[in-house]
Amino acid sequence: MPTSSPVVAHRYDFVLLFDVVNGNPNGDPDAGNAPRVDPETGHGLVSDVALKRKIRNFVLLAKTDPSSGGPAPGYDIYVKQHGVLEQLHRRAYLTLGLDLAEKSKEKKLSNVAKARAWMCQTYYDIRTFGAVLTLDINCGQVRGATQITFSRSIDPIASLEQSITRKAVATQREADDQIGKSGQVVGTMGRKEIVPYGLYEVHGFVSPYLAADTGFTEDDLTLLWQALMNMFENDRSATRGEMAARKLVVFEHENPLGNAPAHALFRRVHTGAIDAARPPRAFEDYVVTLDREALPPGVTVHEML
Repeated sequence: MPTSSPVVAHRYDFVLLFDVVNGNPNGDPDAGNAPRVDPETGHGLVSDVALKRKIRNFVLLAKTDPSSGGPAPGYDIYVKQHGVLEQLHRRAYLTLGLDLAEKSKEKKLSNVAKARAWMCQTYYDIRTFGAVLTLDINCGQVRGATQITFSRSIDPIASLEQSITRKAVATQREADDQIGKSGQVVGTMGRKEIVPYGLYEVHGFVSPYLAADTGFTEDDLTLLWQALMNMFENDRSATRGEMAARKLVVFEHENPLGNAPAHALFRRVHTGAIDAARPPRAFEDYVVTLDREALPPGVTVHEML
């Protein structure tokens, strides 16, 4: 079980800036894994799913129980690589002693509600992001306390296709097919697409009402901020190049309903190229400013990064 930290009571809206250098931040499998791009503007895109994967991976690393080597109680992850979700639903029913073959409609609904609550308590990503748990073993549906948008690059990106070679071959048949007049294996050609530089902006929202429903606590929120700032540090790969979180601005509302519209607060974070005539190739080629003047009453701004 998670700690007895209080459930989040305030609304939060946040802006995260992150960048990529000589890498592919989020390939599109329907486009040969090329970097995602808005075809009308040329701006780069990164899906919310890609960032949630990195947050989940960070939580698993940060919340490992030293005594067991597994996740700490209350901080397991539901959507894992190579995971079988139905097995986790079965675990919920068996742990709670619920009848998988219950016929009574009333008891079925009660079992689903109990299983749903157990899933929220057990899996950090369910109470944070939500999940559709209506498989054959039904654990209901959860709308998470935290929602994240698609990321969009500040400027249009240039996707560069680089040719690469592999001197080794995968099978003997491939080797036999490639032996040339010299009697040597020729090797194979491949490609890798990179973005020389891109600075991306993503928006997020934390709802206290959904937090109360899922049990998303202040400790969970602190862990979310840590994950947003550090999720790229333990997710290195040659394909993704160098990625880093550059700026995290959080707007906290005194009123659970909110003291100002999110879009109006997001406009207070200004990002622009220092020299618009020159393609940006580093974060230092941009200037980021935060307008703190005349903040709406009840709104507090936190620069966490």
